[in-house]
Amino acid sequence: MAFDLLAGDPASPVLLHVPHASTHVPAEVRRDLRLTDAELATELALITDAHTDLIAECAAAQAPVRPHRFVNRVSRLVVDPERFPDEREELRAVGMGAVYTRTTGGAVLRDDDPALLDAYFHPYAEAMTSTVDELLAARGRVTIVDVHSYPSRPLPYELHADGPRPPVCLGTDPFHTPPDLLAAAEEAFGDTAVDTPFAGCYVPLKHYGRAHAVHSIMIEIRRDIYMSEPGGPPHDGLGPLIDALATLIGAAR
Repeated sequence: MAFDLLAGDPASPVLLHVPHASTHVPAEVRRDLRLTDAELATELALITDAHTDLIAECAAAQAPVRPHRFVNRVSRLVVDPERFPDEREELRAVGMGAVYTRTTGGAVLRDDDPALLDAYFHPYAEAMTSTVDELLAARGRVTIVDVHSYPSRPLPYELHADGPRPPVCLGTDPFHTPPDLLAAAEEAFGDTAVDTPFAGCYVPLKHYGRAHAVHSIMIEIRRDIYMSEPGGPPHDGLGPLIDALATLIGAAR
């Protein structure tokens, strides 16, 4: 399976979304990539939100009420489930749309392959949408906490790299991020900034701008505060981040 839904406590309305933690590239996808094995390893180290699945797993276990988790099990080099699958996505212009055609440095990664949308992107989006629908039906509301990380130094593909790069960036949406959720995240993580260097948060398209009961916030953790860059092991900064995320989960419920 290209993704897992890991059910939490039935009483929890919180859904941790972990889309970019995996380095797995299936063989049938790997064949079409124009990278050597060494180049692919380098690109995966740069692009993967390493250990964010571990942060989410440990925080879920520590939270007062265990949240649900939706975890992508393939690399974002297969498809990026948080992009829009059409030409309106501004990152598509630099080859970083739903199907990446360029690397983080601008080299050719592959030819555009719409078949990947049918094989990976649409099933993922449908499953995430169904999960949110089920939580809405059961709990009356959903809070999506989108767990990411980002490099301490900008990568060439970044379109808005001139702003501050705080230890934790909080991505928000004016419709789906209520002030109390943002305040809880700011209190839990401490040294934060809002929507810099990355903005926005994940909401399934079915609910986006329509469902007031779907709340969302993106947690972008600067990698140097918890791991060795690029793609290295975690260090002792990991524990405080797990504690902070568990605190936010408790507040969001």
